[in-house]
Amino acid sequence: MRLNELRDYIGSELAVSRFRDYCPNGVQVEGRPQVRRIATGVTASQAVLEAATAWGADAILVHHGYFWRSEDAAIAGIKKRRIAHLLQHDISLLAYHLPLDAHPEFGNNAQLGGVLGFVEQGRFGEQDIAMHGALDHPQTLQQLTQHIQHTLQRVPQVIAHANPNITRIAWCSGGAQGYFEQAVALGVDAFLTGEISEQNVHVAQETGVAFIAAGHHATERYGVQALGEHLAARFDLEHRFFDQDNPV
Repeated sequence: MRLNELRDYIGSELAVSRFRDYCPNGVQVEGRPQVRRIATGVTASQAVLEAATAWGADAILVHHGYFWRSEDAAIAGIKKRRIAHLLQHDISLLAYHLPLDAHPEFGNNAQLGGVLGFVEQGRFGEQDIAMHGALDHPQTLQQLTQHIQHTLQRVPQVIAHANPNITRIAWCSGGAQGYFEQAVALGVDAFLTGEISEQNVHVAQETGVAFIAAGHHATERYGVQALGEHLAARFDLEHRFFDQDNPV
């Protein structure tokens, strides 16, 4: 299919125009006009670019692209090498940040909740990207932690003053630790995200709501894969996900 058709379809499906984001969503680097092979990855790192190029990708679709707010606009250093690689090989880069977090089917949070067996009951946070709901069956915090570790293949960092039974949970992939107090106000037993900050420890200890940090990258593997698989099925494209492991 044509690159502009792919861009327009994703933009409409993810409702890109309704989001106020930190970076441009859509085609960030334009490559060849026809797309037959689409690679996906969490971040457009050099390693992901090279692996996708070796596979023969026409376009690379990621969650973390380039041109973030407040970063140096100069095309130099790492940014120069990455963009030069894409231009040299005539490969397009498409990136979707908040729209991919929020999508009700392909979104990082919808997918994360699905793989962990959470039942969504509502949304909160900036532009309603975070979710809250119930576990498919109540678990102790220890049981839930083991389930998360087994599913995400990452040892989560857990802050709690006890080992409560977990029935209601809120979650938001990536660096959403700033939503913790909003989650507490919803009356949940635990909050799951990717990263943790110093103040989260005290809030968890003083409220009794468990804080679980399971890795920024590990919690954001699923949305871009789901979107890539959907595009491949709908438009008869070849798709492959390239995962560069990241301990953060």
